[in-house]
Order: sequence, then C-alpha cells, then structure tokens
Amino acid sequence: MKKTTPAGSFLSFPGNFWTAISMEFFERGSYYGVMSVLSVYLVLSKSEGGLGFSKESVGVIKSTITPLLYFLPILSGAIGDRFGYRKVLVFAFFTMSLGYWFAGFATTYAAVFSSLILVALGAGFFKPMISGTIARVTDASNSSLGFGIYYWSINLGAFLFPLILVPWLISVSYHYIFFMAAIGTGWLLILNFFVYREPARLQAAKSMKLVFAEMITVLRDFRFILMIVIYSGFWIMYFQVYDSVLWYLKEKVDMSGFNSLVNTVLALFVENPTWKFDAEHVTVMNAAAIILLQLLVSSLVRNTKALPTMIFGICLGSLGMGMLAVSPSGWIFLASMFIFTLGEMIAHPKFIAYVGLIAPDDKKALYQGWSFMYGVIGSGVGGVLGAALYVQFVEKMNQPSLLWLTFSMIGVATVIGLLLFNRFLVKNSEVVR
Repeated sequence: MKKTTPAGSFLSFPGNFWTAISMEFFERGSYYGVMSVLSVYLVLSKSEGGLGFSKESVGVIKSTITPLLYFLPILSGAIGDRFGYRKVLVFAFFTMSLGYWFAGFATTYAAVFSSLILVALGAGFFKPMISGTIARVTDASNSSLGFGIYYWSINLGAFLFPLILVPWLISVSYHYIFFMAAIGTGWLLILNFFVYREPARLQAAKSMKLVFAEMITVLRDFRFILMIVIYSGFWIMYFQVYDSVLWYLKEKVDMSGFNSLVNTVLALFVENPTWKFDAEHVTVMNAAAIILLQLLVSSLVRNTKALPTMIFGICLGSLGMGMLAVSPSGWIFLASMFIFTLGEMIAHPKFIAYVGLIAPDDKKALYQGWSFMYGVIGSGVGGVLGAALYVQFVEKMNQPSLLWLTFSMIGVATVIGLLLFNRFLVKNSEVVR
C-alpha cells in the first residue's frame, strides 16, 4: 500500500520550498547582521574602528536605502513573474553581494552610500521571489505552515547572525561584517544555479504597463493612502530601533548590572567570562521575542477585532518607547525594548488583516502589496527625523528624555489618527467582521 504524506506536515513540502527557506535565512541573516550595527559603525570615530560620519548624514543614508527596500518589491514581483524567478534571483544575489563587498572596503561617504544602495536594490528584488516561490509550491493544506516557517526563518537569521557572528567579527574589524554578508548572499548564487527550480506559472504574468496602471488606481484611493500614512507613524518609531536607539545604548545606557548577571551565569560554564550587551543584541532581542512569542500572541488575539487590537499594540509600542525617557538604566532599556517588540507582534498582523477589511473585494491582493508603503514612509521619515532629534535633544541639549517622549507622542498621534479614520472614513460593515 502506497504511503501518503500527511497534509500540512513538514514532509508535505517539496525540495524547492526548503531551498527558498535556506535562501531567506542566509539573506536575512546577512542583512540583519549588518543592520544591527550599521548606524553605530558609521558614526564611531576612526580610532574606534568606525567611519566618523555625522548622525545627520547617516540619517540620510537610512532614509534612502530602507524606503528603497520596501518600495522595490512592488515592481520586482511583476518583473519576476514576467522574466522568471531564477533570473531575478541571479541579479539580486549578485547585486547584494557586490554591494556588501564594496561597503567592506568603502571609507568615504559617497562610496558607502553607493554600496548600500546596491544592497537595497538586490534585497528589494529578492524579497518577492521567495514569498512568491512559497506561494507557488504550497497549497491550501500547508500554506499556513509554510509561511509560518518562512517567517521563522527570517527571525532565526536575525537572531543567530547578530548573536554569534557579529560580535566575533567586530573583535577583528567592523569591515568583516560586510565581508560576511557578501559571502552569506554570494554563495546563494550557487544554490540558485544548481538546486533552485523555477516554480510553475500559475497565471499569466502582468505587464509592466498593467503594474503602473494598478499603481495609479491605488494612489487615487484617498482613504487607503490616508490609512497607510497614519499607520506609518508607528513605523517611524520602529525604525529608531536600528538608529537612534543604538546610539543611545552606546552613549548613555548603563548595562553593567545586566552584564554582571549574565557573566555570573556564564561563570558556571566558562572561566572569567567577559560578555557584554552591545548594539547587535538589540536585534537579537527583537528576533528572539518574535521566535518565542509570536505564535502565542497571535493565538491570543486571533478572534479580536482588527482596529482595537492594532491600537492596543501601538499603545504598547508607544509605552515602550516612552519608558526610555525614565532613566538610562539598562534594566529599563531591556524592558522598554521587550514591550515595544510585544506591541509590534500585536499590531502588525492585525494591520494586515485590517487592510483586507477595508480593501475592495476585487483588489485585496493589490492593496496588500501596496500596504508595504508604511515601510517606505516610516523609514523615509524615521531615519532623518531620528538623527536630527537625537543631535538636538541628546547631544546639544543633553535631554534624551525629550527624544523618547517625542517618539512616544508620535505613537499616541498614530492611535488618535486611526480612531478618527475609523470613525469618519470606514463603513460599519468593514469593522464588525
């Protein structure tokens, strides 16, 4: 009697699924490995191993490359459907690897900026190829588990690379983090050539003319665009975790108490441990919390209404950001980052569900794709704003509390904006479901 693979089990996925998951793990690990310390590296003095750029100039870099990373998938997904995923992945891996490699050698502002644009260009073309592959090699019986594994692979990379590789590479030189990322993405060309298989086409590819026509359709929907703009306020806060929060940690926060506790535990296993909490561990904390708690959090709020749950999550995020204003204590810093991440885990999945509620019935997939504009706006504003406010409130006025209260108030404004949006612009039938 022929054995059948249980639907929805790990064995139900074809080899191409696991190839795509492996690609996602290494690409995201490389990306978050770099991003966990990039803003710190760029502003550190040359004597400390950095490049000595001003925080304002770093804000301009981050407000350019991150929006590019969020915007490009809207176009690159259509390009992949038209010309084939393998061809686009060759371009993506080559461009990313080249960008990281150049960044490892770059010492001037223009060279670093250009290198990181290459990275963002490659990453922007990479992202929809993997999610598209997973969508094409799964079905109704295993797609939920498949995308759950996909989400875990992202956070597993964001957890392991900054935790294990980044501290070791920093001990040699910051430059080696970029070389690590170049290798971590470059070797995927081999996987793409010899292991990855082009998924079967499920439908006719969209022409670029149709893609741009759909773009105009979405941009004309004032209600949808306004909702995205309002929600972007939360992501202005979020992107501080990769910029101003890291500067604050390095320059103001006292982590000695936490370091002492960790080293006391480590002393049970190794002699004279000297571990210390550093910038890269902020990314590690975020990823670890999501890996451990996202499924639990999602199950707790699965039957709650989208908008109130979103608002509760954003309130938690605002609380977490505001807690940084209380004291430069390491314990408060850790608690604030955990609460902020918890808010993210609650708010963002419900945002995706909310978009599904307010989108027209015949354009839900299109609107879900364009909903990623929250990242374009949030990172575009957040990078420049965070740098400018950090210099003004922390460096010039020595009042870091004002910085975190300002960002916390952006979160409060986001909540108020969503309440008003729901009150005046959303039909009752869209929120009762």
